[in-house]
Amino acid sequence: MKGGDLVLETLKLTGKNALVTGSDKGLGAAMALALAEAGANVAVHGRTADPADIAGQIRNLGRKSCFLPADLNAAEACDHLFAGAIRELGTLDILINNAGCIRRAPAAEFPAEHWNEVIQLNLSTVFRLCQLAGKHMLARGQGGKIVNIASVLSFQGGVFVPSYAAAKGGVAQLTKAFANEWAAKGINVNAIAPGYMETDNTTALRNDPARSRQILDRIPGGRWGKPDDLAGAAVFLCSPSADYVHGHVLVVDGGWLAR
Repeated sequence: MKGGDLVLETLKLTGKNALVTGSDKGLGAAMALALAEAGANVAVHGRTADPADIAGQIRNLGRKSCFLPADLNAAEACDHLFAGAIRELGTLDILINNAGCIRRAPAAEFPAEHWNEVIQLNLSTVFRLCQLAGKHMLARGQGGKIVNIASVLSFQGGVFVPSYAAAKGGVAQLTKAFANEWAAKGINVNAIAPGYMETDNTTALRNDPARSRQILDRIPGGRWGKPDDLAGAAVFLCSPSADYVHGHVLVVDGGWLAR
């Protein structure tokens, strides 16, 4: 086999089973479709519905897929979601923790309910799903890949988003903590830290001409990121190409942090 062919083979996910949370739209949908294009079967998750029918698009690629609705802020929702993925796919080789939310308000007036909501969904849910996936992968003894979605605010404090910054900082540290325990067991735990992306979470910023211009002026890449910009990073971290990558937070931000 030629060297180039060997490299491409290590990026394939043929026969692997994946769960991607928050994958009915936006960043999660792009990553779910990318995994399917690389050969994986993918369980799609959304809060209530899947209007874009990402699961249907995945099945059209010849992969197995299902849609699993779950409100991850609800008690035991993570357990039910994980059990549903196992029920539909049989086993799980890949988990991408993408589901999340953001709430904006000045720190002095930041509502307690917004703090609790964001910490629960963006951090506690990540911990629980990593825990469930890790137990499953350890029991199978065949390794696995876990990718958490962090943020450039894992490194920066942001403005008007104290709960989001705290949660995403925690995601980066959780990623390293799990990697320290599971790397020797063949379970890779890493994270992707997107920059400013065109998603529902940034609609308000993009609709504010002054703030949008401030952001664009700082991005060396000269544009907001698009969901497809995460596709390659997701496939890489979930593939055999990343077998020796543990506890890493891969920044995909158009150069924002380098500025």
